[in-house]
Parts: sequence; structure tokens; C-alpha cells
Amino acid sequence: MSRSERASASGTFRRYLTFYFRKLLSFVPMRRLLTRLVNRVLLGVPLSPATAIETRIHTKGRRRLVVGLGNPGMEGTRHSVGMAVLGALAARLGVADRWRGDKHVSGEVIVSEVDRTHVVLLRPRLLMNINGVSVAKAAVKFGIKPEDVLLVHDELDKPLGKVVLKHGGSARGHNGVRSCVDCLHTDVMPRLRVGIGRPVGRAPVEVHVLGRFSSSEQKVLERVLVQSVDLLLSQLSQEDSPSPPAGGAGQQT
Repeated sequence: MSRSERASASGTFRRYLTFYFRKLLSFVPMRRLLTRLVNRVLLGVPLSPATAIETRIHTKGRRRLVVGLGNPGMEGTRHSVGMAVLGALAARLGVADRWRGDKHVSGEVIVSEVDRTHVVLLRPRLLMNINGVSVAKAAVKFGIKPEDVLLVHDELDKPLGKVVLKHGGSARGHNGVRSCVDCLHTDVMPRLRVGIGRPVGRAPVEVHVLGRFSSSEQKVLERVLVQSVDLLLSQLSQEDSPSPPAGGAGQQT
């Protein structure tokens, strides 16, 4: 089997795994209990000591963790638009070739710097519903406080092309954000919400969020990625200042 065939088979397996996992969690009373149980089990795995390049992040200075939420193996879908934003941010910083797997945080990371701020970029490699495990492990490993964790994720309630930066607040039905809130035990994390729009007509939400952008939407998405990166760099470049109240209004584009 060729490398492309193996990659295709792996992607198909992950999509089926995601589909059946979602079906298992479709019973709302069970969903929170099961995901919290999985979170606790996975968070119980001890971390290894930081490597030399990671130790740099623990030096004096501001530290930020920027997370692109999504589903592994389903890059390019609406639900994984947070990963696309992280990819665009890495490209803008000139570090797109520095992604590396970190099994101890269950994700891919890049350690970089933006205007004297030490920045860790994280793309979790866990299913969306338990992304918070990866985020919490990375926050512990790199010594980053929850209020300095910036989540980037899709937003059903906003049309494609709308990007909003909010400072904390509830998960608003987003399972990836809910997992982060559960694992970090707080909802103070700033969030960059990237609109993907609701499905038209009677199309199921699950089919919509796991679908890909049309050719016309791709043109809008290119502009959205630029706007999102601009907002992220603006946040990362700011000097330390008191954070707005949780749930407070933020910047919009």
C-alpha cells in the first residue's frame, strides 16, 4: 500500500471513529458524564520533563498558549477551522515547518516568540469532545495560566466571514470549548470564534460541521484566515493588562 493510500485509509478510519463516538455521545444525559470520565482518565497520565527547547518557555517573561480546536484527520472541515487558523498563524510567523508531535500533551506544538512574548502553538490530536485534555496538559507542561490560553474554534451562530474575539464565558454548546473548561476548571480563557454559519434548510448540524467549504466559501475563508491571524497577533503583542470580565464583548471583524 502506498503512502497516499495509507494516509487515505487512516483519514477514513478517523472519520468513522469520530462519527461513532459522536453517536455514542448523542444521549445528552450521558455525554457530560462520559466525556468528563475520559478527561479525568487521560489527565491522570504523568508528564515527562521538558526538553531543552521547551525549557526556554519557562524563562522570565509573558507566556501564551494559542490552541486551534478541531478533529484530527479532518483538517479542512468546518469544525476544524481553528486548526486552519493556527496553520495560517504559523506561516505568518515563518515557523510553519516547525510543527512536531508531542505525545505527552497529545498534540502538535511549535514554540515561538512574538514581541517578547513566549508563545506555544498547539493543535490537539484528540477528538474535539476531549480536546481539553491536550490543552490542560500543555498548560501544565509550559507553565501557562488559564487566562493566558487563547482558544480558536468554529462558531455556528455566526456567518462565514465573521470573526469575534471574546474574553471568557460559557462554552455556548461547543463541545471542544466545554472540554477545555472542564479540564482547566475555569472559563476565563479568551476565545477567537470563527463563524461557519448554520446549515441551510433541514440539513443536520453534524453533517454541516464535518463538511468542507465550497469553492466560493474558500475565497471567503482565505480572507477570514488573514483577519483571524491579525487579531491573534494583536492580542499576542499587547503588553500585560487587566483582562476584561469573563464573557465580556471583544473585538469583531
